[in-house]
Amino acid sequence: MPERRRPTGNQASLREANRTRIIAAVKHHGALTQVELAGATGLSPATVSNIVKELSTSGILHTAPSTRSGRRAQRVTLAHQLGLLVGIHVSTRHMHVALADTRYTVVTEHRMPLARDHRADSELDKAALMISDMIESVEVERDEILGIGIAVSAPIDRRTGTIARHGIMRGWDSVAIAEKMTLRTGCPTHVENSSNLAALAELRLGAARGKSDVVVLELSDGIGAGIIADGRVLRGHHGTAGEFGHMVVDSRGPICRCGNRGCLEAVAGIDAVLDDINEGRKRSVKFTDLVVAAMTGDGASIRAIADAGRSIGRAAGGLANLLDPERVVVGGEFARAGELLLGPMRHAFESALLRDVDETPDVVQTHLDQRGPVLGALALAIDSVNVQDLVPRND
Repeated sequence: MPERRRPTGNQASLREANRTRIIAAVKHHGALTQVELAGATGLSPATVSNIVKELSTSGILHTAPSTRSGRRAQRVTLAHQLGLLVGIHVSTRHMHVALADTRYTVVTEHRMPLARDHRADSELDKAALMISDMIESVEVERDEILGIGIAVSAPIDRRTGTIARHGIMRGWDSVAIAEKMTLRTGCPTHVENSSNLAALAELRLGAARGKSDVVVLELSDGIGAGIIADGRVLRGHHGTAGEFGHMVVDSRGPICRCGNRGCLEAVAGIDAVLDDINEGRKRSVKFTDLVVAAMTGDGASIRAIADAGRSIGRAAGGLANLLDPERVVVGGEFARAGELLLGPMRHAFESALLRDVDETPDVVQTHLDQRGPVLGALALAIDSVNVQDLVPRND
């Protein structure tokens, strides 16, 4: 008889490594069936089943019945009782703070408007106070907060954690955002561009789930793009990829907040659209008023939204020619205009593409309403938790 091969390495260490791989896969993908977990980790279905059962018993993972492709399956997520996370989205005009569990269930949240030229120190102070109030309102201890993720509507230099281009958010220039927030809260904090985090949220929870190559457009006060390439968010060498709103589309256009002339954001961003529609009016129209007026048939409002959609669509078509995505997801506050925006945008997008009509990427509205960046910030916080801290040890 051939000699039996002896197992190499320590079996306990191997099992611990396998548990770590499974937890890391669930953290990365948000939720998977056991079959998908086997594919993601390279482990056998039997090994996955045994470890998932063990981690569910110990309160690390949560399983629930599900269906995939018409078949029954077990959906695996991180357990609620592991702790809570904070997601913060800071744009040029708004701040959104959410407290959620590790399964992305938002426990409590708060939105507030910001002054046009707000400053980092005062807004981080407000965010820290909101976090304290939220913790108190749900009756948890501060040490139950595993981490904080911050989405900022500006390019972030991954080496320094500061805004990469001065002038985009003037009151935040040269501020080490994550470091300042950690000092205020005592919680580990990480910061990232909001468009990248909106893309991360769509990949895990929204319209990009199950897709490998997607462009996620964040259309709000500013305009940005999160790029998913081969199933991962593309951040670029310095972390500043996706500055879609600062592509020059009209060299004679208005001056943008970045200092250039004729950027897409300065032509088709919400502020630009409102500036045009309010020119010469005694009473300023807010964005919600503009959308309501367009939906009730006001011609000027319909044209303003459609013109912006066409400008965005043409620029997105150029981006699609470069990246060849299978889907374009439209999110942010402007997406609330629905087909008033998406219809003209799709037409301009398809006209700009260098491919057959049957190969055109579909353009869809986000499934996440305006929560994309804050959910992405929560995902950033989850990703930053040390997997080893969640893995149960065998004594």
